[in-house]
Amino acid sequence: MTAPSSEPALEVVGLKKAFGGLAVTQDVSLKVRAGERRLIIGPNGAGKTTLFNQISGDLRPNAGSIRLLGTDVTYLPPYKRAHRGLSRTYQIITLFAGDTLEHNVSLGLLGLRHSRWQMWRPMSSYRDLATDAHRALDAVGLLHLANQPISDIAYGERRRVELAVALAQKPRVLLLDEPLAGLSNTERSTVKSLIASIARDTTVIMIEHDMDTALDLAETVTLLNYGRVIVDGERDAVIADERTREVYLGT
Repeated sequence: MTAPSSEPALEVVGLKKAFGGLAVTQDVSLKVRAGERRLIIGPNGAGKTTLFNQISGDLRPNAGSIRLLGTDVTYLPPYKRAHRGLSRTYQIITLFAGDTLEHNVSLGLLGLRHSRWQMWRPMSSYRDLATDAHRALDAVGLLHLANQPISDIAYGERRRVELAVALAQKPRVLLLDEPLAGLSNTERSTVKSLIASIARDTTVIMIEHDMDTALDLAETVTLLNYGRVIVDGERDAVIADERTREVYLGT
C-alpha cells in the first residue's frame, strides 16, 4: 500500500479579491489535508463563495496563490483544475433543465475527456459516457430517473444530480457550495447521507448555513467575516471560540 502524501490537498495563501475597490477576500490563507472534511462558515457577504470561485478558477485573485495537490493552479482555467482533480457544486443550480439527468452528467464527464465535443455527434458515440453517468446517478439514488428531463424532477433531486455530476468526475478535492440549501428535512437527510458516504480519497470542503447538519459532517472549520479568516481549526474548538459566537452565532 502506498503511504499517504504529506502534501496538503489544497493550500491557499494570501488570497485577495476586490470588486470596484471593495475587498471581498482579504489575505485568506488555509491549508486542507488530504481526506479532510472542512466546513467554511460565516455570515452573508463574508466572502465564502468568492473564495470558492477563486479556488475553482471562476474568479482570478488580485493577489495570493492556490496549490492543488502540490501544483500551483493560481492562473489555470477551471477545466485544467478539473483535470487535476478539482470538482465543485454551486449555490445556484447550474443544470440544463431541458436535458435528461443522464445527459447532464455525461456533459460534465465530457469535459474531462481528451476528445473534442462536436454538436452534431450523438452523445451515445462517446465511449463509456453513459456507463459512467449511470454509475454516478446510481450512487445518488437517481438511476431510475436517468431518462427524465431535469425540469420534471423535484428540487431536492436536482441537488442530488449536481452532486452526481461532481462525483462522476472522480475528484480528489470536492467543493460543495451550500448543498443543503432549500431542501426539506427529508431531502436534507438524504443529501447529508450521500456526502457522509464519499470515500476518504476525496477531500471535501463545504460551505453551509445549516450548522446543525453541517457540523455533523465536518472535522475542521474555518470562519470568515468581511473576507478574512477569523478562526480556523478543529471543529469543537472553533465552535467554542468566543469570536465564533460573536460573529456567526450572535451570542
